[in-house]
Amino acid sequence: MGEDELRGSQSNHPYHHHSDTEITESKRTAKSVDVVEEPSVKSTMDIHDDSFAAQSVKTSTDLERDPQLTSIASGFEKRTSFGSSIVRSASARIRQVSQELKRLTSISKRVPRARFERTKSAAAHALRGLKFITETDGDVGWPAVEKLFIKLTASTNGSLPRSLFGQCIGMNEDSKGFAGNLFDALARNRGIEGESINKAQLKEFWDQISDQSFDSRLRTFFDMVDKDADGRITEAEIREIICLSASANKLSNIQKQAKEYAALIMEELDPDNRGYIMMDNLEVLLLQTPNRSIKGGDSQSLSKKLSQRLKYPQENNPFRRWCQSTNYFLEDNWQRVWVITLWIGVMCGLFVYKYVQYRNKAAYEVMGHCVCMAKGAAETLKFNMALILLPVCRNTLTYLRNKSRLGVVVPFDDNLNFHQIIAGGIAIGTGIHSISHLACDFPRLIHATSDKYELMEPFFGDQPTNYWHFVKSIEGVTGIVMVVLMGIAFTLAAPWLRRSTLTGFNAFWYSHHLFIIVYILLILHGIFLYLIKEWYKKTTWMYLAVPLALYACERSIRAFRSSIKPVTILKVAVYRGNVLSLHMSKPQGFHYKSGQYMFVNCAAVSPFEWHPFSLTSAPGDDYLSVHIRALGDWTKELKTRFSKVCNQGDPNGESGLIRADFLQGDSHTNCPKVLIDGPYGAPAQEYKNFEVVLLVGLGIGATPMISIMKDIVNNNKAVEEEKINVLEKGSKRSGAEAEAEGASHVNEFQTRRAYVYWVTREQGSFDWFKSEMNEVAELDNRGVIELHTYCTCVYQEGDARSALITMLQSLNHAKNGIDIVSGTRVKSHFAKPDWRTVYERIARKHTHSRVGVFYCGPAALAKELRQLATDLSHKGSTKFDFHKENF
Repeated sequence: MGEDELRGSQSNHPYHHHSDTEITESKRTAKSVDVVEEPSVKSTMDIHDDSFAAQSVKTSTDLERDPQLTSIASGFEKRTSFGSSIVRSASARIRQVSQELKRLTSISKRVPRARFERTKSAAAHALRGLKFITETDGDVGWPAVEKLFIKLTASTNGSLPRSLFGQCIGMNEDSKGFAGNLFDALARNRGIEGESINKAQLKEFWDQISDQSFDSRLRTFFDMVDKDADGRITEAEIREIICLSASANKLSNIQKQAKEYAALIMEELDPDNRGYIMMDNLEVLLLQTPNRSIKGGDSQSLSKKLSQRLKYPQENNPFRRWCQSTNYFLEDNWQRVWVITLWIGVMCGLFVYKYVQYRNKAAYEVMGHCVCMAKGAAETLKFNMALILLPVCRNTLTYLRNKSRLGVVVPFDDNLNFHQIIAGGIAIGTGIHSISHLACDFPRLIHATSDKYELMEPFFGDQPTNYWHFVKSIEGVTGIVMVVLMGIAFTLAAPWLRRSTLTGFNAFWYSHHLFIIVYILLILHGIFLYLIKEWYKKTTWMYLAVPLALYACERSIRAFRSSIKPVTILKVAVYRGNVLSLHMSKPQGFHYKSGQYMFVNCAAVSPFEWHPFSLTSAPGDDYLSVHIRALGDWTKELKTRFSKVCNQGDPNGESGLIRADFLQGDSHTNCPKVLIDGPYGAPAQEYKNFEVVLLVGLGIGATPMISIMKDIVNNNKAVEEEKINVLEKGSKRSGAEAEAEGASHVNEFQTRRAYVYWVTREQGSFDWFKSEMNEVAELDNRGVIELHTYCTCVYQEGDARSALITMLQSLNHAKNGIDIVSGTRVKSHFAKPDWRTVYERIARKHTHSRVGVFYCGPAALAKELRQLATDLSHKGSTKFDFHKENF
């Protein structure tokens, strides 16, 4: 469903109450003794709170000639009681607008009805439009404005300067130019001269801009554009307001093309080339009903469904509510639950085993429960230090994802989360082990009586007299150094420090490699134990042998694979928003799935660092591509290196694009050498298991979604070609064989519908994937993909600051098929999506289905999307499976 249908559907929304009232008003004018009766006027209106909009204005003769209206009228007469009730309830409002009806009547005589008629959906759209103050500006009712006025005019004796007007009424700094133009229009209408106003004048200004009447808003907007107050809008005035609107919405591309877009509006509204337009021309443009179609469904029916909010019964019994919540939790997280339960169970078993073992040894007589606690914690430490390597064995996990059915019971998507949980278990075990030794065991040994210490003499030698005896030993040195190194690595791995400009990803990456030293020290620590002398009882190396060998093989494979796969740089592009795009040749044998990622290394930046990036190319492409946003030290330096190459290819430095056909091994090139390693499994690769998918990407998080969209288009194209081939060969083969061959590809690829939402805050971001989006729009002949792009820097629909942008968007898309914001064939939306509405719409449209939700972006939105998926899965027949990308 497109954005425009959403706007039109709001007229049926339960929160937008209005009445369709028919009024017949006769005018009679007396001339001497004769009475001349003028034709009656039939007007249909939408009434909304204190505002209204006329749907149509017709004379009685029009009604007589319109058979459709005649049939509607006859149907209306059959429901007289209901209709009369509506008329009575609306009569008070109708009397208030009788004068306005007369104005509409006069307009109907001079404006062609075919272009001016306010349809029901257009009227509802208009009633929401041209708001000068919206919820985006916060709580800015008159009390708040008055308070701000007092604060801002404390030093000016109650005089508010023009420069502070926008701030006073709640507009942000980006809207300063727009607010200044609004100030000029309001002041001009009241004959106010000068650059400041008092409180009473501000109240008048406020009453006008907060007026809910559409016609009042239209007049205010017209006055803003009509700077010379001659009642006409020229092309130059339109160009100026386009620049102001574009500036307020941070749309630099539109600002640069203001002249072109002003000419487009004049071409639409001034076909006679008079050189100006009037207010009713502007009104026609504002009331144009969005007409984007919805593929595969009835838009009116879908709009009605969309307007209905899902309402679910609430369990009143607290115990039943708890049982229900628990059941839902287990239903959603059973894979995680059994893995964590097993892990905790193994740790508890190891801890109890060691505790009981040392409870029956001589050491217990001297050190008591402390030695049991230390040894129990040490056993869990050995287990966790071995286990923590497995979730980061990416090649092994990718193999298990692709080649086994373990993904049904093992949550591979949570490998890094499990890695972090194990790290928490290591921290707890280290704390218990260290404190038990330092605060309990060692003091007891130092202060033990000679008789008791005789039991420990075979293990510790002569009785120590201070801590230094333990610290200087191999066990003490290795233990202390391990604790320090683990503390550094754990601290720098904190998310807020990884994003910090002070430390950044480099600090995390290098500190994590301190674990090479930690594992060496751990093995030494396990060999030189005080209380165990037999080698076969020293089990530390036994725990670590297999995981360390597996991890060493993983790293060796990465180094070997990246060195034998030569990569040719095909294209380098640097886009606004600090995004670098690299197109590389596809090495032989490099097979991957959409949604997967690979590691990239650039020795010119750092010979040791490898960073993961989602592939934006599709498996069917003959190249590999990644889009990298410069956020950290490594990515910024990489972008800088390739930017220099781009500038060499384009002397003027304007295109930001270079094609280079060369092997990286060539010594005469200046392009940095890039190595790749992969591919590796990711949650998004599972999209093929769902017939319906919801793909959500924020900013650069759209990268895996781009690959998936291209893959869907390529797969559907392959299915169509396969069906054609089957039909061509059908005459030579049996019907059953032809059908089986035709279904082979279909069974492998289950996705039949994809809803894609890309949300970005900058207009320039659309350049990153412009060609890909145009390609999808052109090749998706079956209408499988419904692509929605959102630009959050543009004010929401209905805000006067984006009204002209909306007009231009509709005009340009209708004429040229190009969206003025994104520069693609996909028409973009403004502000942020209403995610609950998105989920509800999919749930209504795909009942009794499983919908795969795949998200890539910041964690804040992930929480909301996960919660919505959980809520709607529990309360409806549609089940949403949420998956988030983790690197």
